[in-house]
Amino acid sequence: MASNPYFNAPMNPTARPRMYDSTLAKVVWTLVPVVTLSLAAAVPFVVAAVKGVVKPWLAITYVVAAIVVLIVATALDPQGDGTSPFAGLLLILLIITAATHTALLDNEKISIGK
Repeated sequence: MASNPYFNAPMNPTARPRMYDSTLAKVVWTLVPVVTLSLAAAVPFVVAAVKGVVKPWLAITYVVAAIVVLIVATALDPQGDGTSPFAGLLLILLIITAATHTALLDNEKISIGK
């Protein structure tokens, strides 16, 4: 089997793909988890993994974590009448966490998952 130089060549750190082309794009992507009330919290990470900004395991982790939090919040408040403060707290924490991490996707100081 022949060796492919594209698979074996080290990535140039200055040529790392970028998630955002502009500040407006960064603001719009950061608002995705907030506007969707955490239902699309993992979408920016899946897009970042497809673009090659982050490794796929990070996107998978976010998808699994978002599903787990949404299932737990639904189990704590099955009627959906908002009587469970813990379910609301979980959703707020997911929104804040996803929005913060989305804003940090292009930060050069963060190297986890990149």
